[in-house]
Amino acid sequence: MDTPASMPGDSLTPAVALAVAAADGTLTGWSTGAEQLLGYSAGEAVGRLAAALLASPLPAGVRGRFDRQEDWTGHVVLRHRDGSAVECRLRARPLPTGDGRAGWLLEGVREREENRDMDPLIRWSFDQSPFALAIYDTEGRFLRVNEHMTKQLAATERDLRGLRITEHMPDPAFQAPERSVDHVLRTGEPEHIENYVKVPGESQAHAWTIHFTPLKDSLGLVHGVQQAALDFSEQYAARERLALLDEASKRIGSSLDVARTAQELADVAVPDLADFISVDLLDAVLRGDEPPPVPDDGPLVLRRVATRPGAKAVVAVGELSRYPEFSPIARSLATGRGTVHQVGEPEITRWLANDPVRSAWMSRHHAHSMMVVPLRGRGTNLGVVFFARLDPSAAPYEQADLQIAKELAARAAVCLDNARRYTREHTTTLALQHSLLPQGIAEQVAVDVASRYLPADSKIGVGGDWFDVIPLSGARVALVVGDVVGHGIHASA
Repeated sequence: MDTPASMPGDSLTPAVALAVAAADGTLTGWSTGAEQLLGYSAGEAVGRLAAALLASPLPAGVRGRFDRQEDWTGHVVLRHRDGSAVECRLRARPLPTGDGRAGWLLEGVREREENRDMDPLIRWSFDQSPFALAIYDTEGRFLRVNEHMTKQLAATERDLRGLRITEHMPDPAFQAPERSVDHVLRTGEPEHIENYVKVPGESQAHAWTIHFTPLKDSLGLVHGVQQAALDFSEQYAARERLALLDEASKRIGSSLDVARTAQELADVAVPDLADFISVDLLDAVLRGDEPPPVPDDGPLVLRRVATRPGAKAVVAVGELSRYPEFSPIARSLATGRGTVHQVGEPEITRWLANDPVRSAWMSRHHAHSMMVVPLRGRGTNLGVVFFARLDPSAAPYEQADLQIAKELAARAAVCLDNARRYTREHTTTLALQHSLLPQGIAEQVAVDVASRYLPADSKIGVGGDWFDVIPLSGARVALVVGDVVGHGIHASA
């Protein structure tokens, strides 16, 4: 029953210990390799229960496979005759006995021998791979992991052996790779997923691209699964930034209405970039006027134009908000620079100390990180955007986040300035056109005359046809109607 140390053409195959067990678990066969592995002679081993050789219990679920007479491969710890523990990889294959029951062929290989006899290049390729690698048995339990994987899971290879992924990491996010391992074991087909999870010891989640490959023998039977995971968080963040900016280009500026444009900015930013956002503008922008210079001293007064839908903010939409000159909002508009802040910084502490209502709001909503970005369109100060993260598990803002916020603000500022200019032109046009309308109608002998102004385009409010009544001799009048070409100030003139 002995197995040679290596098969022809396969110099990497280690010696295998073989044993045979009856359906009740009693050992009926014992090879020389088994004697070398555990120290028991055939006479000492045959007749004993195979389970009596275990130094630690089998992984959960294995006995169920035995009851169903299913093949199983996994990590076990056996007891040597001298009392020492022997770690090995064990494969149990059913041997039908003809009465509906099955005995078992047991194949064991000392794991230390596997590592020692393995070609160094193969071992180094596994240990030094830039990927986080893991090998799972047919139960989806860890057999081997390299150093990158132990760092990501914050556990040694010894700690992980015999465990399923979710037994070590109960976070629901790790259910996806566990399902993939089971699927590959069941189908024998490779699978690829992307997963976004937080690993132990990290303050924020990482993005992973993960490949699961079935490990098959020459007959195509699946004996395990290899997992190769690569952290692509930077590429993922760049992709998300581009997606957000692309969404912003589609949604911001759908109209020439200042308030609506500001709300579109808020809608795009939440929740991908912020948990809370507010857009405050100078009153002159809402009127379409040229905004005045930012005051060097005294508080900055802005009007709240947009915020996160449904948010209970300190300042409601439509109300004025006053910011002291030393606050991040006032400084951002005065300098034209965006800034990143964390709660607890001296500047934030000073600001909140002078605004207890806002301080209470931040404390109540667990705000911990914020960004302030000015809105400047064509060199004109329009207002300020305030971004905040409230979720304690969310990572603090970094310079990469500020760059996205600045790009969003720059796009929105151009649209806001367009809306401001349209508001100014629209107001001017209406004033001019109404000033050109007749203030009264001269009485006519031949006819009674009445007039009414109805714009051709109710949305724009200007344009259409003009009319006039001209008295002529002999109790006659001339009724004249003409068309106004175009819209706006020039059309009115």
